Amino acid sequence: MPAVTDATFQRDVLERSKSVPVVVDLWAEWCGPCRTLGPILEKVVAETGGKVELAKVDVDANPGVSAAFQVQSIPAVYAIAEGKVVDSFIGALPEPAVREFVNRLAPAQSEADRLAAKGDEASLRQALELQPDHPGAVVALAELLVGRGDTEEALALLARVPESPESRRVAALARLGGDGAPAADDLDARLQGLLDRVKDDEAARREYVDLLEMMGADDPRTPQYRRALASRLY
Repeated sequence: MPAVTDATFQRDVLERSKSVPVVVDLWAEWCGPCRTLGPILEKVVAETGGKVELAKVDVDANPGVSAAFQVQSIPAVYAIAEGKVVDSFIGALPEPAVREFVNRLAPAQSEADRLAAKGDEASLRQALELQPDHPGAVVALAELLVGRGDTEEALALLARVPESPESRRVAALARLGGDGAPAADDLDARLQGLLDRVKDDEAARREYVDLLEMMGADDPRTPQYRRALASRLY
């Protein structure tokens, strides 16, 4: 599940919630109940087949989001729709209660949802015949296609749906050739090599950003490399 930061909260939660409800999980590494609740949230949100999305926010690393929600204790979970908080709870609820919370946000499951949840290529394609812009099916099928090298079809599929952290990650993989993440040392060397060219070379800048999308917000190097890019561009 994508990690959201102070810098990406507006885009990945508030703007995204205008297309699909977003459940925001405010947590921290030291919080025992957070470690209990996190996997339950991930499982239950995944069951919606893209009808609801999950955004995880480490409160220690992102004081701006914490302040915005006026967090007093964690885990704290907020449901965001159309840019506004529509529901919330504090503490580690049991799975049935979490499912009830999430299901209040999700529309009733459709046949396309049920097919998308199966995850195999034939089911995903059937889901898209029923609903060509089904977010879960689009991203899942695109990732399968990238894995076998069909990157052009993957990118064409992803163009059907609004951007999300997951769709950007899969699109980045497609543009990078579907090779997956290089080894840590190779990745650092590749990023450093691109950094000197990003200001004047659009292809280098695109590759640099795609590598950061592939790494994801959970990688501790991502903020450092984003700052380095900003300093070169501005």
